[in-house]
Amino acid sequence: MQIPPTSFAFTLLLGFLAAVPYSGIDINLPALAATGATLGASPSDVGLTMSAFMLSLAVAPLVYGPISDRIGRKPIVISGVALFIVASLACAGAQSLPMLMACRFVQGVGAASTTMTFAIIRDLFGETTARAKIASVVISVNVVTVVAPSAGAALLAVGSWRLIYLAQAAAGAILLLVVLLGFAETAKIAAAGRLGPSAVITDYRRVLRHPVSFAFILVGAAGGATVFAYVTGSSLFFIGVVGLRPDQYGLIFSACSAAVMCGAFLDSRLGRRGIAPGMVLTIGLALLFSVASALLAMTLAHWTPPALLAALLMTLALAFGLSMPNIMNATMQPLPDIAGAVGAAAGSIQMTAGAIASGLVAALFDGHSALSMAAVMATASLLALMLYLLLARPAERRVQH
Repeated sequence: MQIPPTSFAFTLLLGFLAAVPYSGIDINLPALAATGATLGASPSDVGLTMSAFMLSLAVAPLVYGPISDRIGRKPIVISGVALFIVASLACAGAQSLPMLMACRFVQGVGAASTTMTFAIIRDLFGETTARAKIASVVISVNVVTVVAPSAGAALLAVGSWRLIYLAQAAAGAILLLVVLLGFAETAKIAAAGRLGPSAVITDYRRVLRHPVSFAFILVGAAGGATVFAYVTGSSLFFIGVVGLRPDQYGLIFSACSAAVMCGAFLDSRLGRRGIAPGMVLTIGLALLFSVASALLAMTLAHWTPPALLAALLMTLALAFGLSMPNIMNATMQPLPDIAGAVGAAAGSIQMTAGAIASGLVAALFDGHSALSMAAVMATASLLALMLYLLLARPAERRVQH
C-alpha cells in the first residue's frame, strides 16, 4: 500500500503534511471573538494562543531535525501528528484561556513535525525534480491558506469554536492513517549515527558554517520577513485605515495567496523548460524589491489608492512564489546527510525573522498609513536581494567550480 514517491498522490501527501502548521493558524482566525466570549477573555488575549502555537513552530523543529537524521523521518512525523491529534482534542475541551494556550503550544509542537517535508524531498529527489516538488508543496500550502479561514467560519456557523479543533483532530487522524500505511522511510540512516547534545550541536555548527546552505537560509529569512510584514501590515491598513470589512479584506488576502501559487507554478514550468534556478531567483528577488520600493515611494508621497496597493501586493506575492522554491532547494542540496537539521534551521530562522518583521510593522504602525508595512517590506526585500547577489550566489559559484 506504499505510495510511490513519483506519484501525484505522494506529492499531495507532502502538500498536506506541509500545510498542517499553516492550517493550525488560519482555520482559527474567525473564532477568536467567539473563543474569548466563552472563556471570558478579549479577542486580543485569545490572540496569544496564536503566539503560543507559532512559538512552538519556531522551536520544535530544531529538536526534530537532527533526530530525524538519525532515526528517520517517519517516526518523527507519526509521533508528531499523533501529538497534534491529542492536543487538538485537548484544545476542544479547554475551559480557560491559560489551559487553551498550553494546549495550543503542545499542538504546535506536534504540527512542527510535518516541517520534515523539505528534508523528505531532499532525501528522494535530485535538484531539478526537487525544485518542482517544492513548488508543488508551496502551492498546496497556499491552497490551505485560502480555504482554511472560510472552513473555520463555516464550522463556527454550524457549531462552536470547539468544533474547529475537533475538525483539526479528525484531519490529523486521516493524515496519520495515510502516513502509517502509505509512507515509506526516506532517510538514509547511518548505522554508526549517534544522537546526543554534542552530535546535535555538531550538526547545527555544520549548517551555520556551510557557505551555501547558511547563505540561502539568510536569503529565505529576509524573503519570509517581507511576506510576514505584508501579512501583518495589510490587515492593519485595509481594515484599520481604509475601512474594509474583514470579508472584503479576505478577498485580497486570498488573491495574494493565489498569486503565490501562480508564482510557484510558473517556477515549476520554467524548471521543466530548463531555465536555470539562479536566473529565476534573481528575477523573483528583484521583482520583490521593486514592488516593495514602489509601495514605499507611494506611501511617502501620500498616494495609496487601495486598488493599486492590492495589485502591487499580489505582484509581490507572485515574486515570493517564484523565489521560494529555488531558495529552499538551494538551501537543502549541499548537506544531504543532515537534511533534517538544515530544514529545521531554515524554518526556525525564517519564523524568527518573520516574527521580528511582524512586530516592527505593528509597533511602528501610525494608524493612518501603510508606512510601517512598506518600510519593513522594502528593507527586508533589499536585504534578501543583496544577500543573494553578494553572499549566496558567489558562494554557490565557488563550490561549483
